[in-house]
Amino acid sequence: MKIIVFGATGNTGKRVLAAGVNRGHEMTAFVRSLEKLNEQQGEQTASKVKVITQNIMDPQSVYDALRHQDAAVIAAGNVSQGEEFIRIVDNIVTQCENHPLFSGRVWLMGGAGLLEIPQTNIMGNDLPGFPPMFQYHNQNLNRLQQTKLDWSIMCPGTMIDAAEKSAPYHQQVTADILPLPFPETVRELSEAELAGYVFSRIQELDVAYEDVADCMLDNLETGGPFKGKRVGIAYRREA
Repeated sequence: MKIIVFGATGNTGKRVLAAGVNRGHEMTAFVRSLEKLNEQQGEQTASKVKVITQNIMDPQSVYDALRHQDAAVIAAGNVSQGEEFIRIVDNIVTQCENHPLFSGRVWLMGGAGLLEIPQTNIMGNDLPGFPPMFQYHNQNLNRLQQTKLDWSIMCPGTMIDAAEKSAPYHQQVTADILPLPFPETVRELSEAELAGYVFSRIQELDVAYEDVADCMLDNLETGGPFKGKRVGIAYRREA
């Protein structure tokens, strides 16, 4: 499969790129710095990657990069960039929509606050106390919900190095809701109390970058179970 990674030298993008190469995919990296990519990936991996060093805000450059790609992973930008983050995502999504030779499978990086709290219909980012800048994730979600592309948005908690994981464990992957068990009694909590309860369990959402990358690469086919979904991932300890 031909996969383009936007933001391929970021913490998530570089892992998606390396894992894709290891799986035998034809990987394209859209980056600002070729030198940084080569330093991160090493000569053996970097030599197997097509590299595009262009301005991610230039519509024509993004459009040209999407030619004949089967999937696009948008790992560029972050909420701390504010409106620029919105413009980056909108530009890439728009060019995906406009390109006749792009198949339409898109993965975007979001955050766990986009997921609904189990037993409720409330999204984490809409609770009091969640950082206001997380609303930029909400705007990106709204943009995807307007498109006919085959999209998914990955919504991890805090991402960590694989070496920091606790074992033994198994992954819990969910669509649209937090991947944690919540008691039915949370329905009786006020929004402020619910926010406090979620914050008290926030460390349970720590997940390795590598597992996030693998989850996206495991779900690249169009029409899959996560089409049009927010995807959560967490670990459950094994007995």
